[in-house]
Amino acid sequence: MPPRTPESFAERVIRRVGWVVRDRFPLRPVKRTVQGVDMVLPWSHRLPDYARTEPEYGQNLPRLTAALAARDGQPIVAIDIGANVGDSALQMLAAAPVKILCVEADQVFLDFLHTNVDDIDDVAIEPALLLPYADDVSMAPVRAGGTTRFEPGQSQSTQPTVTTEELRTRHPDFDQVRLVKSDTDGYDVTLVPAVARTWADTKPVLFFEYTHDLTRLAGFDPLLVWSDLADLGYRHVRVWDNGSRPVGTYPIEEMAERAALLDEPLEQRTYHFWDVAAVHEDDDAGLLAVRDVLPADPA
Repeated sequence: MPPRTPESFAERVIRRVGWVVRDRFPLRPVKRTVQGVDMVLPWSHRLPDYARTEPEYGQNLPRLTAALAARDGQPIVAIDIGANVGDSALQMLAAAPVKILCVEADQVFLDFLHTNVDDIDDVAIEPALLLPYADDVSMAPVRAGGTTRFEPGQSQSTQPTVTTEELRTRHPDFDQVRLVKSDTDGYDVTLVPAVARTWADTKPVLFFEYTHDLTRLAGFDPLLVWSDLADLGYRHVRVWDNGSRPVGTYPIEEMAERAALLDEPLEQRTYHFWDVAAVHEDDDAGLLAVRDVLPADPA
């Protein structure tokens, strides 16, 4: 695995100053090649910076996509929840034969998402905020550095929403979901179990961002996701840190206890959040695929 590229103090200062400048003109479209994949990004987007200092950043997802397609012996169907500008979808498509349903609610990022994927036949877009159940609470976008979280509040326009059940009904071409990716800044702990319930018959592999800070900010208990997924038959968990470095492989029954690490001071754990892959107990091919990507605990 390529090592993290250390930054000097001067390089860190230059990067931070660059962010300040770029944030003054955040939506200026720029063409970038990130980890070998061409895309159009808002100038303020942090992805190129993260990929430069963390060569493995975000690469666990396309590798998992490729491993699943190889183990299944056929193209796979995926849902990308919180698709942002389509960067994850583009990297998944570069890695394996996959058909992807991108779910994104922020109109700013939707414009870039359309630019990046509209010409790709194997990608569809659902321009709505995904909810586990119908809710009439007004949600407003809060943007920072290339990501968006939605918080209850007064929005200038009605935010389109879709429940997981409605999502499946609206997109019959994506009925046989094999892989779910979710990155919604704290809402993943409610959305991922809801999607798993909606597509319980296909038992998809679940790949999601897991963060205690943002989950509590959103008003949820981050630990409940483990019992929710266990109740749905998910047993095997692979964990990476936010730079895609391996953390470990664990049975789901241990996850609530192990997740206490994310409540330690940042300087003790050295990373912000986890990427998690959860596999159903009846999904032998899925378990082999995640083992292909993360074979065992790190030394």
